Amino acid sequence: MLFFSPWIFAFEPGAASQNAYVCGIIIAVLSIAALAAFAVWEEWLNLIVGLWVLVSPWVLGFAATQAMSVHVVIGVLVAVLAAIELWIMHQNPPRLSANR
Repeated sequence: MLFFSPWIFAFEPGAASQNAYVCGIIIAVLSIAALAAFAVWEEWLNLIVGLWVLVSPWVLGFAATQAMSVHVVIGVLVAVLAAIELWIMHQNPPRLSANR
């Protein structure tokens, strides 16, 4: 969704659009990697990217725009989902099985 948001919401060209493209691709790649073979580091990276998307409107200077609203909502969703996944993994770590 983040990758396509510049076209859907008609962002101005510049930092908001570029950030949406790059972060959208990173989130998609990490999510596909997690589906292929789960690793805790993928969730940590998703959490970091989600937090970056959340704060990027202020850091990159596109606050008070529609692009800011999209970035904040998607950043919160990605960060919260990654944090929940990390919390679940911490509560119930996967069991290693020995196939002999």
